[in-house]
Amino acid sequence: MYFWYLLEFLFYDTMSIAVSKITKVYADQKALNDISFEIPQGEIVGFLGPNGAGKSTLMKILTAYIEPSGGNATVNGYDIHTDPIAVQKSVGYLPEHNPLYLDMYVREYLAFNAQIHHVSKQRIDEVISLTGLTPESHKKINQLSKGYRQRIGLACALLHDPAVLILDEPTTGLDPNQLLEIRELIKTIGKEKTIFLSTHIMQEVEAMCDRVIIINKGTIVADEQLNEMMEQTDQVIEVEFDYRVEEAFLYKFEHIKSVKNIHGFIYHLTFDTTTDMRPAVFDFAHDHELKILQLARKNRNLESLFRQLTQ
Repeated sequence: MYFWYLLEFLFYDTMSIAVSKITKVYADQKALNDISFEIPQGEIVGFLGPNGAGKSTLMKILTAYIEPSGGNATVNGYDIHTDPIAVQKSVGYLPEHNPLYLDMYVREYLAFNAQIHHVSKQRIDEVISLTGLTPESHKKINQLSKGYRQRIGLACALLHDPAVLILDEPTTGLDPNQLLEIRELIKTIGKEKTIFLSTHIMQEVEAMCDRVIIINKGTIVADEQLNEMMEQTDQVIEVEFDYRVEEAFLYKFEHIKSVKNIHGFIYHLTFDTTTDMRPAVFDFAHDHELKILQLARKNRNLESLFRQLTQ
């Protein structure tokens, strides 16, 4: 009995974030429905989902800002129910709407937050350097671009040197150059810390993250390592016929894995083979007196997976 207790303790101790059957209900709406996953130390995880899927709600729960309706979670080994203050002290959080005092100077604002966390002035210089704020550190925050304001939010989240960073839409509203800068910054920080971030930009997840979790209508619909996802042999053919075809009829294809009617007469046919199946689809249409209005092979990337799982 003691052995299994010790084994469980050691397992969760190596997990930066452990979520178990989390549910959140607002009035008659279930925002999160029985969510479970673990994130080990040192992993950058992208958290994706449509608007209203429950991303921000889960992040607020993991920062002990709000309580779940059911289930439990630990962050850095601290329980969100019994040790919420310890959770907050061990997490760096950048919310979707970055709360900044615009009339304060950059260094003044960071010094204000450093006092709250009881960290030294030396740490202020360290995070300013790390986040590339040095040339702007003498300015008022209201003089800075959106990209530099996001850097201030990241610097503030890093002040107390947390083991876990939770970033809610850290690249929203940035131009392409700012996106690149913040992406490189997050990747640099991720070499030493666990990062759990949400975003709507698929390319950012593919460029930064080790793993992706997709949520839809409060339920996790995918949890994959990105490199494994990219290596899968599934092939998606998008075909539009001149009239509606029964999906059961399309399952007659060899190697067919799934059939999905996207809208109208357009179908996504997923095959479990690397062989180009477009000739087979063309022959199928010819044999059954169907006209093909369009036929294209879709690469299985994060965007196609996201659309498939959330449409």
